[in-house]
Amino acid sequence: MRVGVVTFPGSLDDVDAQRAVRLAGAEPVALWHGDHDLKSVDAVVLPGGFSYGDYLRCGAIARFAPVMSEVVDAAHGGMPVLGICNGFQILCESHLLPGALIRNDHRKFVCRDQRLRIDNAATAWTNGYEAGDEIVIPLKNGEGGYVADELTLDLLEGEGRVVARYLGDNPNGSMRDIAGITNERGNVVGLMPHPEHAVEELCGPGTDGLPFFTSVLSALVNG
Repeated sequence: MRVGVVTFPGSLDDVDAQRAVRLAGAEPVALWHGDHDLKSVDAVVLPGGFSYGDYLRCGAIARFAPVMSEVVDAAHGGMPVLGICNGFQILCESHLLPGALIRNDHRKFVCRDQRLRIDNAATAWTNGYEAGDEIVIPLKNGEGGYVADELTLDLLEGEGRVVARYLGDNPNGSMRDIAGITNERGNVVGLMPHPEHAVEELCGPGTDGLPFFTSVLSALVNG
């Protein structure tokens, strides 16, 4: 399986995401923001960082990158797409996911190992977990507060599209403690914390993030 990882100007975690893909057993494929070519990949990861310097709004310029027109079309066609941190912001700006990510309510950058609960284990990126699993993966953001109108929040709740929630103190003021969501089809997932930083015992808080990357392989194999 080939999993593409997009590099935008200002991406910080693209190499980490590629390593996570490799550890999961797939072939990582580097994708460039300026290209109109997904190189025949089976899934795509939009990594964390500060695409285009986070000018205007986080992800607001990246949504217009040439590669994103291909990613959007592929996502609508069912291709699994994971947006991590800045990638989550890009997915919202691209209207692949509802809502938006805004500045943390305490106005400070947060960097810590974060406890999460997996609420939806049926997506292309979370089927390796069980609903209710509690995991620890790193979180690092200054604009990670998830917001949406009440109707959208109720819809996400009612359809089981909240993928993960923060446990303990809410680190950024996200509404209803939301750390990640999915689209209706379950192939597009946005997650604010960083599973690619928790894929091996040597670095990070453990391997709780690895199932995000092994899950997509199972989803691709099983259709």
